[in-house]
Amino acid sequence: MPGGAPPRPAAPPTTVRVPPAGSHGPVAAHGTPAAPFGPMPDPAMSWSASVGTPGRDRPVVTFGEPEGYDERGRGLSLVGRVAPRTAAAAACMVLGLGLIGGAVTGSWIVDDGGDVTAAGTYSAAADLWHNVPVDELFPPTVLGTGAGPGGADRTWTRIAVAPATGCTDAFDPLLRKVLAPVGCRRLVRATYTDATQSYVTTVGLLFTRADPAAMTALARRFEDERLDRRTDLMPLPYAAKGTAAERFGPHQRASWTVSVLTDSPVVAYAVSGWADGRTVDTPQPAADAEASGATTAVAQAGLGNEAQGLADRIERRLRQNIAGPATEKPS
Repeated sequence: MPGGAPPRPAAPPTTVRVPPAGSHGPVAAHGTPAAPFGPMPDPAMSWSASVGTPGRDRPVVTFGEPEGYDERGRGLSLVGRVAPRTAAAAACMVLGLGLIGGAVTGSWIVDDGGDVTAAGTYSAAADLWHNVPVDELFPPTVLGTGAGPGGADRTWTRIAVAPATGCTDAFDPLLRKVLAPVGCRRLVRATYTDATQSYVTTVGLLFTRADPAAMTALARRFEDERLDRRTDLMPLPYAAKGTAAERFGPHQRASWTVSVLTDSPVVAYAVSGWADGRTVDTPQPAADAEASGATTAVAQAGLGNEAQGLADRIERRLRQNIAGPATEKPS
C-alpha cells in the first residue's frame, strides 16, 4: 500500500487436531492441551486482572453497605448502634436483680414471721399453768394405747391434783440445784393410778423462767451428762392423803423420766412405783426399764412403761394447748 506500512502477513489458520481414541481430552494447536470443557476464560474477567474502568474493562461488583458507615461512607457513632443493645441488657439485669431481691425479701419476711410466731408461742406456753383448766393439762382419764409392756394398752385414772406451788420442797436438793439455772415460775403435778390400782405415777410440769437459750443449755447438759439416768436426781412423787398414792414416798420410787423442752419453758417428768408402798432398792430409769430384754423387777412389772407412757401423753396435751384450744375431748 503506497505511503503506508507494508501489510502484515495473515496469521496461519489454526487447526485443531482430533485426539486419538483413548486420549483424555482435546488438544489445541501446536500440541497444547485444550480446556476440557471448552475455551479458556478471558483473563480480563479474572479477579487478578489489572484494575480497569468499571463496566468496560472489568465487571461491576457491589456489596452491602458496611456496618458503621452511612450512605456517604461516613463512620457512624458506636453510641448510636450500641445504645439499644446496652439498654436491653440493662433492662434484663434490672429485672433479674428485682426478682432476686424479691425472693430474698420474701425469705426475710417468712423468717421474721417464723421468729415472731415462735417467740409468741414460747411466751404463751409460760402462762399455761394458770390460763388452761386443770382438766386440759391433766385429764381425769388418760388412754395409753400400746403404752404397756409388749404393746399392751394402758388406762390411767387421775386420783389427785396438787396445788400449784413453787419448787422449794418439790425436789430433792441435788435436783433442785441442777434445775436452778432455769428458775421456777410454777410447778403443777397430778398423780394417777392404773386400771388395777397396782401402780401409781406422779406426773409434773415445771414452768421455768428461762429463755430458749437457757432451756437449750439445760437440755444439752441433761443429754451430755446423762442426768436423766442418775438415781440421785429422781423427782419426788405427790402422795395425796386418802388415795391409792398415800404411801407413795421417796423410797417407793421405782422408775422415772425427765424431759427438758426447748420450744417452751417447761420441764416435764414422771415417777412411778407400786401402790402397796413397797420399798425399791434399785430404781431404774424408764428408758432402761423399757428396753428389750430388761429383767429387773421394775422392768418386769412395767413400771418404766407407766412412767414413760403417762409422761409422753401429758407432754402431748401440753403441746396441744400451746398450739391452741384443745380440739379433743379429755381422754
